[in-house]
Amino acid sequence: MSQVNNTAPGEISLKDLILKLRAIRRYLLSKWLIIVVIGSTGGVLGFIYALYQKPNYSAELSFALEDSQSPGGLGAAMGIASQFGIDLGGGSAGGAFSGDNILALMKSRMMIETTLLTPVSINNKEQTLVELYISFNDVRKSWQEKPQLKNVAFLPKSDRSAFSLEQDSILGSFYKQIAKSNLIVDKLDKKSSIITVKVTSKNELFSKLFTEILVKNVSDFYIKTKTKKSADNVNVLQKQTDSVRRELNAAINGVAQSADVNPNANPSLQILRVPSQRRQVDVQANQAILTQLVTNLEISKLSLRKETPLIQIVDRPILPLEKTKIGKLRGIVSGAALFGFLTVLFLCVKRGLKEVMSDNN
Repeated sequence: MSQVNNTAPGEISLKDLILKLRAIRRYLLSKWLIIVVIGSTGGVLGFIYALYQKPNYSAELSFALEDSQSPGGLGAAMGIASQFGIDLGGGSAGGAFSGDNILALMKSRMMIETTLLTPVSINNKEQTLVELYISFNDVRKSWQEKPQLKNVAFLPKSDRSAFSLEQDSILGSFYKQIAKSNLIVDKLDKKSSIITVKVTSKNELFSKLFTEILVKNVSDFYIKTKTKKSADNVNVLQKQTDSVRRELNAAINGVAQSADVNPNANPSLQILRVPSQRRQVDVQANQAILTQLVTNLEISKLSLRKETPLIQIVDRPILPLEKTKIGKLRGIVSGAALFGFLTVLFLCVKRGLKEVMSDNN
């Protein structure tokens, strides 16, 4: 009785698959010397790479962000102040940079470029962080064939608005590289207010300085933005208070001068008392206004202090930093495995193409 073949045309049976795998296995064993030689070559190259590879240095800084979102006990006081048409800025602790938005602010182009252009002192020489970044990455070597970039420099305290197109382009490329490969900003936990900033580079000093300066720049910008409205109110109230105080002092001096002009005024001549009485009215009016302004000024200052977010450093990077580098043994194993795998893949593809060509013939 003949055996029926249920395999459809173009399909491969399990038996044929096992036979093909065994054939490939025998083929690869016959090429063991080639695989071993190329794999050993990969191991040697991996050892050389691990030997001369520059280590990466990681600087990590964590800080706690305390941001008051409600006016709390200031509500009644600010309600009274609002009756006099004065906005003390209470309750404006939200805004564009509340919550998780500070994570995005940390990786923004403005903050990264501001940090790169910050002057630092290295070996008693003042230079910007971007110049240090250019130096240890040997960027200027790639600029030798570009005449327009040979004289490009980022000097300390340079005017950012006066930068050339080449400088803007270079800073843009550095920003993308750092934000993508060198900078990690995240929370320790979703429910936690502690944020960690980690910078990894091939220069230990750059990693440390960039991390600390970035957090400082973001902190200053964040606090300034969050408290701008309240700070403006404080400044306005302070100017009004100083102005009224000067008027009050002038009125008091006027009362004294009027009394000195007529020390023994005739009681029957009331006209002589008018200048002194006018000055006295001015004194009383300015006293009332000054009392109200001082009260509102103190409430406004208290509101400003309450709205000012607290950014408290928890841990900061300390030299020497954590160093990561591929070990020699790992380099040998990784290189041998990679080259061995590529060799096996090449031999399998070559054998498959050879079988296809023979079938077509």
